[in-house]
Amino acid sequence: MPTYRELLQQVKTEIEEIDGPAARDREALFVDIRELDEWTEGRIPGAIHIPRGNLESRIERAAPDKAQPIVLYCSQGNRSAFGAKTLGELGYENVVSLAGGYTEWKRNGLPTELPRALDGAKRRRYSRHLLIPEVGEEGQLKLLDARVLLIGAGGLGSPASLYLAAAGVGRLGIVDDDRVDATNLQRQIAHSTETLGEWKADSAKRTIEALNPDVEVLTYKERLTSENVDRILADGWDVIVDGADNFPTRYLVNDASVWHGIPVVHGSIYRFEGQVTVFKPHEGPCYRCLFPQPPPPELAPSCAEGGVLGVLPGIVGSLQANEALKLALGIGESLSGRLLLFDALSTEFSEVTLRRDPDCPVCGEHPTITEYIDYVEFCSGRPAHA
Repeated sequence: MPTYRELLQQVKTEIEEIDGPAARDREALFVDIRELDEWTEGRIPGAIHIPRGNLESRIERAAPDKAQPIVLYCSQGNRSAFGAKTLGELGYENVVSLAGGYTEWKRNGLPTELPRALDGAKRRRYSRHLLIPEVGEEGQLKLLDARVLLIGAGGLGSPASLYLAAAGVGRLGIVDDDRVDATNLQRQIAHSTETLGEWKADSAKRTIEALNPDVEVLTYKERLTSENVDRILADGWDVIVDGADNFPTRYLVNDASVWHGIPVVHGSIYRFEGQVTVFKPHEGPCYRCLFPQPPPPELAPSCAEGGVLGVLPGIVGSLQANEALKLALGIGESLSGRLLLFDALSTEFSEVTLRRDPDCPVCGEHPTITEYIDYVEFCSGRPAHA
């Protein structure tokens, strides 16, 4: 039976090795197959991490095209040699092993980087995200850096905020000027009987922080208006989740998002029906492309007037959280240009294609609305949030 050294020498005659300078100039996917503690001490810029023990099970998700050039590397070039042979047996056509590994790469003065890494506690908390190739450690770090502003801490804002917090979105902003009322508790799951009478923003903040202390929560206990919207958006937000239950706020959020270049995940609910879409400024339609002006007040009842099935905001708010996470991660296909409709009575989803209106008064080629408009005449009382 051959020794390890003899087997290694045999394997190296069956694979292709490449030195650092040649690898640097090659357009290829660099795969670091070292252990996690080695990876966190430094890596080749742009490399992905798949530990040697997981190489066979994870490589197809990272490199589905078996003709794609791949450079495997470890510390000294031994594990990567065995890995290259294994990938060849799996049908990969253009795999090379980095001779001398990362140690020789550094010795040659080639570029390296020290990756940000999750500590042990975060790796445990987000372990199910780390198993997903589209998320992984780098994606989780993106989420921890992400900043999402929620308009409303009511029916839609409650599930959206809780799932965003659980996913590890690092900063959540909550705009809500209402207090927790007993009628809210049928659907607004961020609140409880213990917080009756408290500001919804404060109640939601306490719930979020108890769920995930990694999340920083900024509260704005004020109604969103033309006077404060620029100030609030100036705090720097990547995505807006709109859970407003009134047209004045929806139009204000839309116009501000277009002028600030921030995507909006829009959701609305009524009785048994819900809808979700994404408005990406200058890439897809905005809210005014669909509805250039608010409808008359008598044609725009709120949930307080018409009612809503308690579970419906959970479904729609969760879909909003899903869209916000995809935007933060830069993965998947967003609902931009598509309006997703849900009927809770029939348990059916349907979809409507939306197109950007070149004559839109806000995002069109020749905008006619260039300043904020407070449609207060369309508000019956204080703005509600689902």
